[in-house]
Amino acid sequence: MSDQQFYQHHVFFCLNQRESGGRPCCHDRGAQEAQEHAKRRIKDLDLSGPGKVRINKAGCLDRCEEGPVLVVYPEGTWYTYVDKEDIDEIIDEHLVKGKVVERLKI
Repeated sequence: MSDQQFYQHHVFFCLNQRESGGRPCCHDRGAQEAQEHAKRRIKDLDLSGPGKVRINKAGCLDRCEEGPVLVVYPEGTWYTYVDKEDIDEIIDEHLVKGKVVERLKI
């Protein structure tokens, strides 16, 4: 086993869907579309695969009131977002350039 991580960045999007009336959920705030957009964009940029970036779906990450949320590992940086432009900014700045997007960080 090498000391090298399998992925440079591993991104988890909360896609949890709750029954109505309870706490807010990421699913109802466009998380599925955002995750699919990120996955396509990473592939288009040729950044997917071992040693690069992995975009994953996750169940509840328990930050519902701050959602929708995603977390980038290995840094453990948590983000919220509103639209595809926010996702693109996280990809361009954090995943490509290694700079945390402070305005979206939670």
